[in-house]
Amino acid sequence: MEDSKDVKKFDHAMAELEAIVARLETGDLPLEEALATFEAGIALVRTLNQRLTEAEARIELLSHDAQGAVRLRPVSEQELKE
Repeated sequence: MEDSKDVKKFDHAMAELEAIVARLETGDLPLEEALATFEAGIALVRTLNQRLTEAEARIELLSHDAQGAVRLRPVSEQELKE
């Protein structure tokens, strides 16, 4: 259940970021409001990047052990880079 909640939070933050980008792209915001909106967007980008990094760390691969049974194992840093 927590994963579903996390996805909603991520999706909500992404939607919020997209709305901010759309507002900035109109070019109609006064300078101070545009700067504040831009700062809010940067904060969201940082939050989303952190969430993605955390998600990558949680990725696990299926592998077979010596008896042929399927096991989950964490992905190594090297595998993430490949």
